[in-house]
Amino acid sequence: MVTKQFTGSPDEADLRRADSLAREIFSDVANKWALLIIEALGERTLRFGELRNEIEGISHKMLTQNLRMLERNGLVERTVHPVVPPRVEYVLTEPGQALRVTIDGLCDWTHRYLGHIETSRHRFDG
Repeated sequence: MVTKQFTGSPDEADLRRADSLAREIFSDVANKWALLIIEALGERTLRFGELRNEIEGISHKMLTQNLRMLERNGLVERTVHPVVPPRVEYVLTEPGQALRVTIDGLCDWTHRYLGHIETSRHRFDG
């Protein structure tokens, strides 16, 4: 399926449409690794290794893929310093910071309802 280019039409920003650019963007950023990367970066600049250490369980490959996707979407800025060995740093852009506010809300919601969800799971599974 080919994603339509956004020309300002409300149809192209409709998450319910399969060919919507908005759905493609939503799909990109609404994965666990992207959310965790954005949360880990916060207001800091981190190198690749530092970022990997911040996110338990992420592989080198998944971190690389998600950082590239976030950079492509303009949410993360990558800076390569011309030194040997190369030093690469990542920081959230203004849109990335704005998305982080939403992610912080999701984290707050998770903490608030963790006990309720755990109880519901036990009841459902039992």
